[in-house]
Amino acid sequence: MCIERQRRLVAPAIESTLLLSARGPEDVLYAGELDGAALTYTRRAPEGWTGYDRRIDAAMLAELAPPPDSRPRCFVCGPTGFVEHVAQDLIDLGHEGALVKTERFGASGG
Repeated sequence: MCIERQRRLVAPAIESTLLLSARGPEDVLYAGELDGAALTYTRRAPEGWTGYDRRIDAAMLAELAPPPDSRPRCFVCGPTGFVEHVAQDLIDLGHEGALVKTERFGASGG
């Protein structure tokens, strides 16, 4: 979220796509700052939800991410397994590995 806040502050004319994955509505972080963000619920979508209701996958990324030939910078943040999966999907879709930046959080080690 800090990257998106900084972009909004210093370069609001630069387009961005924010995709957030949450287990359920109560797990949506920064809900008040997500205008225009794409959202997917992985376990409990709210009543009447018509958006995504699955884990982030290649089909979702192909639909939402800018085309690889536009050479966008892609930032992926989350638990290690999630980050590895999404980063690999972006690369498999044709995004340049050097432009896919990752940040992991959670437990470390074996």
